[in-house]
Amino acid sequence: MPYRNSILLIWVLTIVINGLILLTFFMPKVSLVAGCDYSRLPMLNAILNGLTFFSLLFALFAVRRKDVLLHRSSIFLAFSFTSLFLFSYLLYHFSMPSTSYKGDGILREIYYFILVTHVVLAAVIVPLGLLAMAFALNNRINQHRKIARWTMPIWLYVSFTGVVVYLLINPYYQH
Repeated sequence: MPYRNSILLIWVLTIVINGLILLTFFMPKVSLVAGCDYSRLPMLNAILNGLTFFSLLFALFAVRRKDVLLHRSSIFLAFSFTSLFLFSYLLYHFSMPSTSYKGDGILREIYYFILVTHVVLAAVIVPLGLLAMAFALNNRINQHRKIARWTMPIWLYVSFTGVVVYLLINPYYQH
């Protein structure tokens, strides 16, 4: 795919992905697959976030060792886990009502700080990750390195805090 087309596709995907996530807060909940039990999807989402986090650590380790093949494989694995997460997240949030955090005290403040930073950076990571991937695939290595310096720590933070958010809110899910 020509570079110019990939940039257009990245912005379209960014708008669609972030738009779908935003829609989950406003759309009425409907069971997308009749008779399905969605109660395990938050745990699956946390597992997928954890797998993304470890794939990214392997990618970081590989790039530091200048092992391009391992780096590329680990990044593709992280994108795969993130894509599965996105599908599962959307399925759950289009089908189930939001769960409120019911903790109190300092833990409540910590939870909401982590949640807000997680959500904001999750929206930001969509175009950053896609741009970093496009630069690498189009052999624009200098641009890839520049954006990856921002993308990697943000993506690590988002995937790690996804697990933390799950662990903090898990006691309040209806199982």
